[in-house]
Amino acid sequence: MPVKCRSGCGRNAILKRPKTGDSLCKECFFCAFETEVHHTITEGRLFKKGMTVAIAASGGKDSTVLAHVMKTLNERYDYGLRLVLLSIDEGITGYRDDSLNTVKRNQEDYGMDLKILSYEDLYGWTMDKIVAQIGKRNNCTFCGVFRRQALDRGAAIQNVDALATGHNADDIAETVIMNVMRGDVARLSRCTAAISASYFLPQESEGAIPRVKPLKYSYEKEIVMYAYFKRLVYFSTECIYAPNAYRGHARAFLKDLEKIRPSAIMDIIHSGEQMKVRESVNKQVRGICTQCGFVSSQELCKACTLLEGLNKGMPKLGIGKTSKVKKALSTIAADQVSHTTFLRKISINFLFKKVFWSTIPRWSTVYLKTANKTVQFYY
Repeated sequence: MPVKCRSGCGRNAILKRPKTGDSLCKECFFCAFETEVHHTITEGRLFKKGMTVAIAASGGKDSTVLAHVMKTLNERYDYGLRLVLLSIDEGITGYRDDSLNTVKRNQEDYGMDLKILSYEDLYGWTMDKIVAQIGKRNNCTFCGVFRRQALDRGAAIQNVDALATGHNADDIAETVIMNVMRGDVARLSRCTAAISASYFLPQESEGAIPRVKPLKYSYEKEIVMYAYFKRLVYFSTECIYAPNAYRGHARAFLKDLEKIRPSAIMDIIHSGEQMKVRESVNKQVRGICTQCGFVSSQELCKACTLLEGLNKGMPKLGIGKTSKVKKALSTIAADQVSHTTFLRKISINFLFKKVFWSTIPRWSTVYLKTANKTVQFYY
């Protein structure tokens, strides 16, 4: 016997919500899903009327559903928002080039302006080139850091008031678990926020471009169901470099918890929201990177540190503890100063003077014969 929709509409149920366990018909599921997103937006005060909002679009299920729901709710509830799409091309052959075609399709379907920025243009590197240097063990560190800053740069270029990302409930719960495993108190205290300032300074100062997460309480399974029943076009292939990501272990752990207790995802998020850090604990203070001018908790941001290592042929330079990175950078800087000083002394002593080298074995006495004197040193 067919199960009736739990809402009491009289129609037969065709699905069971992973989040609540309710049996619903397709129409009532759409209504419940969109209403919850609307509630997240209004309760969190994510937007104000007249704002221009960039939607971070990758072509995947999360960003595609986010774009569709944002357009629907904007028209239904008269948010008064101007919506645009922002995409980042990481330079992953066979993955990102295909997903960008889906983003362009979404642009046509939803009638939104689209801006695409590439790692190649911003940093002079593609992920394919980076993986060739670093290998597949730490490649997600580079991609994550560069992508976050690339979105900040794109938001600034588009002159938007907010950047909406497709982070869902599963993503946030995974982040909580990862930060607990790493003992990262600074990120743990802010990773569950539905809105956070991420551009040009600190402590929600003026001029900051906030990131918002309208899908914060939406389960990944329900996002897939929404996209399926709405027949939305999205790119479903996993990144070819993702299987080795650290996040994968947190995801596997979370899925096991969800099998035992479906509410585990929401429980972890609520725990993160209620968690408070003692005032005596040292917390990172957000500032501005002295090199690129974007938000950073260090004098030199992570993106600039990683890029410095790549450009100097030391790709692992920025991976690890900040103290070790600072020590490595100071050593490199000292070597550069020493080398520059040596060259400057040579230039001063022998400028405009013709130097003739005596051909002799290494570690022998060398005589530099100039126009008016001979300098002796060991070679």
